[in-house]
Amino acid sequence: MTAPPMYRQEKLEQAPTDVAELTSDESTSTEIWNALVTEGDFGYYVFGKSQTAYIFSGFMLLANNILLIGFHILTGAKVLDTLSDHSLCTVTFSAIVMVMGIVLSAPRTLRHVSFMSMFSAACMAIAILLFLIFAGIEKAPLDYPTDGPVRTYAFPLPGTSWVDCMNAVLNITFLWVPQILFPTFIAEMEHPEDFPKSLAVLATISTILFIVPPAIGFRYLGQYATAPAFGSLGLAVYRKASFGFVIVPTLIIGAIYANVTAKFIYSHLLGTSRHAHSNTVVGWGVWALVMIGIWVVGFIFSEVVPSMGDFLSLLGAAFDSFFGFIFFAVAYWHLYRGKLFVGLGRTAMTLLHVFVMACGLFLLGPGLYAAVEAIITDYSGSVSPAFSCASLGI
Repeated sequence: MTAPPMYRQEKLEQAPTDVAELTSDESTSTEIWNALVTEGDFGYYVFGKSQTAYIFSGFMLLANNILLIGFHILTGAKVLDTLSDHSLCTVTFSAIVMVMGIVLSAPRTLRHVSFMSMFSAACMAIAILLFLIFAGIEKAPLDYPTDGPVRTYAFPLPGTSWVDCMNAVLNITFLWVPQILFPTFIAEMEHPEDFPKSLAVLATISTILFIVPPAIGFRYLGQYATAPAFGSLGLAVYRKASFGFVIVPTLIIGAIYANVTAKFIYSHLLGTSRHAHSNTVVGWGVWALVMIGIWVVGFIFSEVVPSMGDFLSLLGAAFDSFFGFIFFAVAYWHLYRGKLFVGLGRTAMTLLHVFVMACGLFLLGPGLYAAVEAIITDYSGSVSPAFSCASLGI
C-alpha cells in the first residue's frame, strides 16, 4: 500500500480549496464529499497529506470491511441453520454463504447496487414487518415465563455489568456509522453533487428504522428480547418466516462491502494500467483473486469471533470510533483552524466536534476493552469453539 495513485493526486491537492468553498454549519460529513475517493484519501488529506496516515487509513478500511464481511457470513450461516433446523454442519453453511457472496461480488463496478439495494431493503422491510406482527399476536415470547411477566424499562436491570452496557452502546454505534463507504459510492455517482441530499434521506430513514421497530418490539418482548430479536419469538414458524428474509440483505450488504474493499486493493495493484478499466484476462484474473481472498479471510473471522454481538462490539470500538468520530473531528479542526471560535454558530459547532472527539476516544479506549472482555467471557462460557459444527440457529 503506497501513497495515493498519481491519477488522484491532482484532486487531492485541490481538496483544501474545494472543501473551503463548501463550508457551512452542516456536519463535516457533508462538507468533504467531493474531495475524496477512498478512506485512504480521507486520512491522507485530513492528516496533512501524510503517507503514513494514508497507509493507516487504508489498513483500517480493509480491516473493518473484511470483519464486516465475516459478520455477514456468520449471519447468513445463522439464517440457514435456522431455516434448515441445522441440517448441515454450521461451517458448511458458512462456506455456502461465502461462495454466494463471491458470486454476487463479481461485477467490478457498483452500477448494479441500486437494484440490489432496493431488493435488499424490501426484504429487510418484510422481515421487520413480520417480526412486529408476530411479536404482537403471539401469546408470549420464547422462554416465557422463566423471568416473570414481560416488562419494559428505561435503564439497565440490576446485575447488568458495565461490559454489557458498553457492548450495547457499541452495537447501537455500529448501526449509525456508515461513513466508511461514502467516498467509494460518491466516486461512482453520476451526479456526485447530489450526495448531501442522499445523506439527508439516509439519516431520516435510518432514524425511523433504528428507533421505531426496536421500540415496538421491546414493548412486546421486554426482558425476553434477544439479539437478533427474531430469536425472541415464541413459535419456530414465526422465527423462520421473519428471519428467513434476512438472508437477502445479508448477502447483498456483504457483497457491497466486498466490492468496496476489492476496489481499493485492485486500484493499488493495477493503478493506471489498461487492465484496471478494460475487460482483459489480467484485469478479471486479478479482480477474481482479490475477491476470493477477501471472502476467505472474512470466512475465517466468521468462525473465530463467537457471536454477532461480539462482532458488532469489536467493529464499533476498533473502527467506528475512528471513521465515525475521530476522523471527522480532526477534519473539522483542519477546515476551521484559526477561526474555531469566530461567531456564536462556529463556536457551537466547535464545541460539538470536541464532544465528537471525546466520544470517539471513549469508544476506542474503554469500548475496545469491553469488546475484548466480552469475547473472552464468551469463550470461557458455553460458546462453541472456532470452526465448530454446533448449531447457530435461533
